[in-house]
Amino acid sequence: MEVAYIRRMSHALHEPPQYFMDLLLDAVCVVDRESRFLFISAAGERIFGYPPDEMIGRPVLDFVHPEDRERTRSAIREILDGEQKPHFENRYLRKDGKTAHIMWSARWSARDQVRIAVARDITERKRAESLQRAIYAISEAANRDEGLLTLFQGIDATLRDLLPIDDLVVTLVDADTGEAGCPWPIEPDDPGGDPERELMRQLGSVVAEDGEALLLTPDSVDATKQPFDTPPDALNHIAVPLESGNGVVGSLVARADLGSVRFSDEDRNRLQLISVQIAAAIERRVLHLRLERMARYDQLTGLPNRALFLDRLATAVTATARKQAHLAVLYLDLDEFKHVNDTFGHAAGDQLLKEVAHRLTDCIRGADTVGRLGGDEFVVLLEGIERVTDGATIAKKIAAAFAAPFGLAAGTVQVSSSIGIAVYPEDGLNADELIGHADTTMYRAKRSQTGTGPGWTL
Repeated sequence: MEVAYIRRMSHALHEPPQYFMDLLLDAVCVVDRESRFLFISAAGERIFGYPPDEMIGRPVLDFVHPEDRERTRSAIREILDGEQKPHFENRYLRKDGKTAHIMWSARWSARDQVRIAVARDITERKRAESLQRAIYAISEAANRDEGLLTLFQGIDATLRDLLPIDDLVVTLVDADTGEAGCPWPIEPDDPGGDPERELMRQLGSVVAEDGEALLLTPDSVDATKQPFDTPPDALNHIAVPLESGNGVVGSLVARADLGSVRFSDEDRNRLQLISVQIAAAIERRVLHLRLERMARYDQLTGLPNRALFLDRLATAVTATARKQAHLAVLYLDLDEFKHVNDTFGHAAGDQLLKEVAHRLTDCIRGADTVGRLGGDEFVVLLEGIERVTDGATIAKKIAAAFAAPFGLAAGTVQVSSSIGIAVYPEDGLNADELIGHADTTMYRAKRSQTGTGPGWTL
């Protein structure tokens, strides 16, 4: 074993055994039956962060990471029973608060009644492995079909495994306005807010705008650059931009409690490295959601388009049939909409359609759906109605809302509408039948009108 070999060499070369032990990059440790350090070679200070004389006489478990103590106790019991441990790994807390990953080769000497072990620092290897796992996890998340919220949750969990993070804020830059907002975590509408979280949001906006990473700790140079009146001893943050090939898409701000560990330049570098994958994942997910929205929502009004509305209607019919309840579909067409386009232009017509969408949305419950089928045709889905006459009640509410003039940039117009109603199951048992019946009754209502059509004033 290592100690016996060193003794033989020291005898041959007329040097004390500790001379050779102190030349080793690994630390040689001797521990008694009660797991107190009896001897630690010079490499121990580099590995554990404590001078040997500050560890000798103290229990081993005083220095072991709290999460690894029970596992270490089990390993000690096995070694005392005569089992060798050539590759046991655990974590130690260094004097500076950082975590050291140690691989031990240990055995019990029954003759000397001591445990002899060699400790090798594998922290760098573990960091490289954790960084690689984090990069892989983010890349995997970028390819999954999930929303931004799920992606942010995955990023949060991945980074907490990589760094000693107690809080994380993600800021994204709106591609259209250039403004920075914080989509993660979702904050309650509280004007007081959390001052620590507010500082992180502000740092996120600054870094997203400047594109410069910051390490903010009580003794870092960057702490003097932070633009807020925050005392240095309250800072333990890393803020990095999320930069892709198209520029800065946002930022990440991580915070750790000062009582646990202080962030280092190495931590900032690691976060910057993985931020490239995070930026790519977010950019890909935002693009996917944007394309998905374009395929399912009307680009002018933002309402569900025909495909999405029919999908929701089919789902609602299935749920309503199971509950043996009712739902209603309203089919709405603007009267003489063509005259508005011809008189004021297509820009005014588009503005009118957007205003119509707003008024329709204001007339229904949050659980109901307004959709645009195309042109000046709109549909409304009323789920879970209690009476078959509820559809007619909403139709009257819509007509009353349309009685007020529409103020457009080109002038004020008065527009009426024709509305057809279909009720499940009386007027149809599926989406196509309900839409068809509502369409038919809408045209019947339009033909029965005797008014003079829309009016407008300049």
